[in-house]
Amino acid sequence: MMEPRPSKSTAEPRALLIAGPTASGKSERAMRAAEALHGEIVNADSMQLYADLRILTARPSAEDEAKVRHHLFGVADAAEAWSVGRWLRAVETTLGDIASRGRTAIIVGGTGLYFSALTRGLAHIPPVPMDVRAATLAHYEHVGEDEFRAHLAHVDPVAATRIAQGDRQRLTRAWEVHAATGRAITDWQTQAEPLLPPGYFHAEVLEPPREALFVRCDARLLAMVEAGALQEVGRLLARGLPNSLPAMKALGVAPFAAHLRGDLGRAEAIASAQQDTRRYAKRQLTWFRNQTPDWPRTVADTVVEPT
Repeated sequence: MMEPRPSKSTAEPRALLIAGPTASGKSERAMRAAEALHGEIVNADSMQLYADLRILTARPSAEDEAKVRHHLFGVADAAEAWSVGRWLRAVETTLGDIASRGRTAIIVGGTGLYFSALTRGLAHIPPVPMDVRAATLAHYEHVGEDEFRAHLAHVDPVAATRIAQGDRQRLTRAWEVHAATGRAITDWQTQAEPLLPPGYFHAEVLEPPREALFVRCDARLLAMVEAGALQEVGRLLARGLPNSLPAMKALGVAPFAAHLRGDLGRAEAIASAQQDTRRYAKRQLTWFRNQTPDWPRTVADTVVEPT
């Protein structure tokens, strides 16, 4: 495995990146890799940061954490709102600590933007005013995706071509950055320096067959309920936190909250959470396919090199 670039204080560890959709088996694969490589596991899942939702976010078990050292799991309170930048700063410190022990960093998760920031860098774009964001979203809703993308192509043709079909969030983000700063988001991003540049890490994407993945999503959701996910959501709701916080948007929170309020039956809440999970897994598959086409794919423990 290749050596990542040195940090300011010590040599970076060797790094293995394991990405993929929810319920694809990333945690199991990370454990096998960590045991084989004498490594330590680093979280790259935005929801597994939060301590309040261990069951619902499928954080590693206490037994796995006892076997292999884990980092950045359950380190944030649900009242906090971690950004990509905050995660990246925490990862940089964590990688330095792992390097000081001469260990391999196994970075695992399903949050595509975390992997993008890690391997492409994170642009320090000035904050976009709320009125610009509102106007951008209204424009998108008025003209639709195709015409909006055509407008974006006039100011940022690279982003208009690169952003996947149906990715409203990234399309509107590209437009609002140009509207607020006068510069294309692509220009900002080219100035970003990745923490792990190309050639300094190994990476793979777990990409099981879609139907098999959906079956796993449904089964795992049921297992979460049996393990106490409803009670976990109840404890979170009892804190009276704003719904705008990231932890309150975790998969399953909304339908289970509706059930606990008496607005939705238990079976209906479970079915809704399963559907939301399948849809999210589908979006993750699409994101990784579009954004990491050169990363090898792993299907049923068989690595498929990109063509």
